[in-house]
Formats: sequence, structure tokens, C-alpha cells
Amino acid sequence: MNAFAHPCAHGDAVLSARIRCIPEDFRVEEVDAFEPSGAGEHLLLRIEKRGMNTAYAAKRIAAWAGVSESAVGYAGMKDRHAVTRQRFSVHLPGRDAPDVDTLQADDLIVLEQARHARKLPRGALAGNRFEVTLREVAGDAQAIEARLQQIAAQGLPNYFGVQRFGHGGGNIDAALAMFEGRRMRRDQRGLLLSAARSALFNRVLAARVEDGSWSGRGPAGPLAGEVWMLDGSRSVFGPEPWSEALAARVAAFDLHPTGPLWGAGELRSAGMVAAIEQAAMQPAPGPRLCDGLSRAGLRQERRALRLRPQAMRWDWPEQDILRLQFQLLPGAYATVVLAELGDCEDAHDATATAGRNGDVTAGPAV
Repeated sequence: MNAFAHPCAHGDAVLSARIRCIPEDFRVEEVDAFEPSGAGEHLLLRIEKRGMNTAYAAKRIAAWAGVSESAVGYAGMKDRHAVTRQRFSVHLPGRDAPDVDTLQADDLIVLEQARHARKLPRGALAGNRFEVTLREVAGDAQAIEARLQQIAAQGLPNYFGVQRFGHGGGNIDAALAMFEGRRMRRDQRGLLLSAARSALFNRVLAARVEDGSWSGRGPAGPLAGEVWMLDGSRSVFGPEPWSEALAARVAAFDLHPTGPLWGAGELRSAGMVAAIEQAAMQPAPGPRLCDGLSRAGLRQERRALRLRPQAMRWDWPEQDILRLQFQLLPGAYATVVLAELGDCEDAHDATATAGRNGDVTAGPAV
């Protein structure tokens, strides 16, 4: 099952380029969802790290603080081959933190520290800011500019990125083995459940891209049975009859159509939308993935089909270098934005880094 091959919404590739030639070519900064409380048993550290994934940074912080790795929290996984800024929490009940200067290093810098009342949970951020530099860019400059403007104005399909599926899509085979009885560690189980759900969601979204309805209106108009999600939240409603008021909210990117994150229970969608979603599950190994997710105790949820990068800007430092800046909501992938431009060869082959360490997502694993 090719879990990550998918059609693009805006046409054929307009460029080829290389990304992540050096860590500074891929900069990510978490957008905080809250301010530190100023007191409590946890120390919040804002870290800038280079060439280091989140799990390894947490291990370094735990060793510095003299605590177990479970005492360290973080909101999202960040790429190894990048320069990233994110927060970590360290549980230090009844004791002061060690001298922060002893944690500082060339590849890990502490930018801020403050006390907080609770451990930093997964998904506790408002999004991620990206600055991505594409090198050796080849393509017609006018076509590239037009595509960038198209993405900024119309958004793009909110696929799960290739990193969710592991090297060569191996997480899907591993998920099938788990559903058939192979024992997995708890952290592996969460990753594989996520991969299975993501693959099925991408199937539905690909079908909606192919029929032109991914943005909420197809060539023949809106589809009956759509379930809508409020922008920037997980709040969903519908199905409900199409109306001018609904059309205005969709056009303003206040609402997005959704697809299923598979689990036990009935699909919330109806009519034509439900038919598309059910048909997308049928090719093998779709039924086995659906059954495994249902038996694992997950419930039916929804995810927005449409993604619109915020504050999107770009410039050309040199003729063959394109620098992009944008912000994404939690759970969205920067590499999906790049895929709408064309063939961006990763100098470090992100799919070779297992699971979610190959890219930035800001949401929970499942």
C-alpha cells in the first residue's frame, strides 16, 4: 500500500529543488498556546537545537536535571535535520534546577526559562512557524510565483506527510502485523495507530482532490452529507443543508470540509460524502486497517481536508534559491506545502527517520 503517493490540487510540478542541505535551511519555531504560570513544580525551557531530534533533546535535558525521561514533557516532535525552537518542561518538585549554563552547548541553547504549574502535554501549542530554503531551484520563475500565490490564496489539501508512514511506508506493514497479534511497545503502538489512520485519511483526501471537491465545492457544486470543521479548532458540525451563509464561511476559510480519522462507530458524514469515504476504504489493505483501528478502541473522529498557510511570504536570495516563510496550524506538515510546488529532494531523506521525527507536526500521535 503506497500510503503517501497522492494527487496535488494545483496542477503539475512547477519546480525541482533540494531541501535540508544544511540544518539552517529548515527552521521551525513553535507558536506557544499559553504563557508560563510563573510558579509550580515544573521548569519550562525554551530551547534552540540544531541537528537533534526532540526525543534526544529530552534525553539530554533529563540527564542534566537528574530526572527520568518521563519527567520531561514537550508539545510536538521536531525534525533532526533542522534548526528548531521549542519548549520542554522538567518536573522538579521541591528542588531548584541545576545551573542552566551546564546544559548549554553548540547544538542546544537555552533561550528562556520559567516556572510552570503543569507538565507540558503533547499538542499544547498554537502551531509552528517555518522558514524553508530551497536550493538548486529549477523551473519557470513566473510559474513558480503563480503557484505560490495560488497556495496562499486557495490553500492546499491537508495530507499527512510521508514522515508519518516510516521508511518506504513500513509503518503500515507494521500496523497490520500489530493488528494480527504482534506485540509492540506502547510508544510504537501509538505511532502505528497514527500511521494507519493517516493512510486511510489520505486515501479519502486523494479521492476528493481527484473529483475537485477537497475545498468544499466540486465542479458540480457542494457535496451532500459534508461534515465541517471550524478553522483552528477540532469543533465539527453537520451534515446540514447548503446555504449562502455556509458558502460565505467556507469561502472565508472559517470552515473546512473534513475526512475521517477511522475508528469504531458510524461515519458522521452522509450522502455522497459518506459514499466517497466508504469507497476509499475498500482497496486492500483498507478493510484490515479499518477493522484493526476499530478493535484498538479508537473512535471515529474528523480532520480538515483543507489547509491554508498563514503569513505566507517568499523571496529569492539568489536566482536558484527560494526562501519560504509561513505558519501552520497544529497537525499540518510543511513538506505537504512543498509537494504542491514540485519535486523537492530531501538531502537527508526524511522518510529514513522513523515515524514523526522526520517532519514537524504539532498534534497528538493519534
